[in-house]
Amino acid sequence: MLIWQFSFNKNKIYYILGFVFLSMAKLSVNINKIATLRNSRGGNNPDLIKVALDAERFGAQGITVHPRPDERHIRYQDVYDLKSAISTEFNIEGNPTEKKFIELVLANKPAQVTLVPDAEGQLTSNHGWDTLKHQSYLKEIIAEFQSAGIRVSIFVDPVKEIIEAAATTGTDRIELYTEAYATGYHQNKEIAVKPYAEAAKLANQLSLGINAGHDLDLHNLRYFAEHIPGLLEVSIGHALICDALYHGLENTIQMYLRQLNIP
Repeated sequence: MLIWQFSFNKNKIYYILGFVFLSMAKLSVNINKIATLRNSRGGNNPDLIKVALDAERFGAQGITVHPRPDERHIRYQDVYDLKSAISTEFNIEGNPTEKKFIELVLANKPAQVTLVPDAEGQLTSNHGWDTLKHQSYLKEIIAEFQSAGIRVSIFVDPVKEIIEAAATTGTDRIELYTEAYATGYHQNKEIAVKPYAEAAKLANQLSLGINAGHDLDLHNLRYFAEHIPGLLEVSIGHALICDALYHGLENTIQMYLRQLNIP
């Protein structure tokens, strides 16, 4: 979309000859569920690497994995194999309090590491960082990853004080934890998106890049993207893989991309 505009956001707006081009948010496909299916029977069916490469071929602009200590879905070896195979942005999510996770990320140097405060054995991510309580630790670990040339994003809830404290950790981006939005969307989408829109406006003011993820799907994604200024990336796995059972992986990825291509 081409418009006149003179306010500046380095993460979202590109200036050419006095005009502004707005870029749409990128889609990073989380392939954890593919690994879960593979692991359920042993062997290598479905082939995780082939699925990742196909997802890229079908239009995905990134691949996300979230290895956990028990390797119940993504195995640590998968990360090494994916790093050498894919060509789009690689995003590794996980809890940096686990030494093995830190070593894995530093060894593979993905485009982005997303720090998530998961407890051991946790089924799925269900809260963001307390960036006030863990300020010192986050500063230390973020600096370590950045010194290796890795962009850092931290998982946060859409709370003013949390966003403000996130900015002082030195992180490049935040990832808004969107379960509450997805849960509230069908009851009142205006109310559901409001704290996220306010958090995004604050993040823009603080020069934080904005990612988002958790329970975003074909029903709620477009409305979210329309109301989040400066949204750079969404990471979607569970819903996208479920939709692919009915629509096929290629068609499903294209359907999600259309939700992000806002005129």
